[in-house]
This record gives sequence, structure tokens and C-alpha cells, in this order.
Amino acid sequence: MDILAARLKRLREENKASNKDWTQGYVADKLNVARTSYTAYENGTKQPTLETLLNMADLFDVTIDYLLGRSIQKNINDDFVKELTELIQLIPEEKINESKIKLLAYAQGLVDAYGSN
Repeated sequence: MDILAARLKRLREENKASNKDWTQGYVADKLNVARTSYTAYENGTKQPTLETLLNMADLFDVTIDYLLGRSIQKNINDDFVKELTELIQLIPEEKINESKIKLLAYAQGLVDAYGSN
């Protein structure tokens, strides 16, 4: 089973643990797709469209990167991370690599100064 399929199933089952309405049919209705299509997404036999993928991320309150296995962090709900991300996006493209090196060096300095705990 691919990562998307496994994560969709896990997310739905996590929601179903607190609300029995979270069946495959319920999720399919929320995503405006056929239940058979959603079942195929969970089984890994069909891939969703980009629009459906965006809707899945919104419905489950996770990032697309999490759904696709590019991140282990479900969502960015931390204000500090959001603020830092917004600032990084303002860095000119030609300065990204240089900035990345400086940011990582600074972060390592903080770890060295304050410890990893």
C-alpha cells in the first residue's frame, strides 16, 4: 500500500474513533467524489486529482506533503513555523542557498548554546 493510501485510511480511522460518521462514504461525500473512488484512494488503486488532493488536505487538516509522504509533520499549526516560512519565502531566489546555509548554521549554534533538550 502506498503512503497516500495508508495515510488516508489512518486519518479517516483516527477521525472515526471520535465520530462514527467518518466512514468512506462520509469522506467521499465531503470530497464530492464517488465512494468507490475514495475506496480506491485508500486501497492505492487510484490516484486523486490535484483538486481532490487539496480537498483531502483541507478535510483532514494536514498538508499535502504529509499526505504524499514528503513530511512526517501533519500540519503547520505552529505560529512560529508559519512566520518563519513566510519570511523565508520572501528571500530572493538567487539568495536561497546562501540563506539556507546561514539559517542552518544559526540553528546549530542555538542547539550548541542551549542543548538539544
